[in-house]
Amino acid sequence: MPDDLKITVNEYMPLRDVVFHTLRQAILKGEMEPGERLMEIQLAKKLGVSRTPIREAIRKLELEGLVLMIPRKGAEVAGITEKNLRDVLEVRRSLEELAIELAVQRMDEADIARLEEARISFREALNTNDMIRIAQADEMFHDVIYAGTYNDRLVQMLNNLRDQMYRYRLEYIKDTGKRQILMIEHENILSAVKTRNLELAKRAMREHIDNQEITISRNLAQDLSQRQYLK
Repeated sequence: MPDDLKITVNEYMPLRDVVFHTLRQAILKGEMEPGERLMEIQLAKKLGVSRTPIREAIRKLELEGLVLMIPRKGAEVAGITEKNLRDVLEVRRSLEELAIELAVQRMDEADIARLEEARISFREALNTNDMIRIAQADEMFHDVIYAGTYNDRLVQMLNNLRDQMYRYRLEYIKDTGKRQILMIEHENILSAVKTRNLELAKRAMREHIDNQEITISRNLAQDLSQRQYLK
């Protein structure tokens, strides 16, 4: 459990939701690691709340697949599995391909300029070696594309997927050897949007997501192999 875990009170949000979002972010950002126990009493003391909102938050986290309930053991942070990764990226791949298709057709010059700015911001984030900042800059690049679809329902669906993707995005960025490839992929996507090349844009986006799946799957397999070896 992170030492600096604390809640930020929001007068417009019920306490149970504040606790839920606090724990959720800690898991998604890797501050609470897979297999880590979620002890109600300890969490309640740490966050300065009763056990009731902790219990409710854990239930919601279980529904999202971020927490597992283990018989006679209790709740623990769920690991990243091959199936969860595949399920999320299959949905993301389809939605992002639709998003880039619409963006190529609908983005105006101001939108494209914002995408260029997002690409530059991502490149600058890479120079900081700050994993969280890199992930946020990557999100921003995709957010500009989403906004450029001018399809509110599609943007809503992609935003709903965002938090599930964040965990995998960080996992991908941990692989420092892939960060320059990410930058090149952003450049390819931007170039295709600028030239209104629909097929190139869809291919670039598909490769962008496929590379993420391949890398994380390989890392998961290596981690599993290492754990088995240590046993």
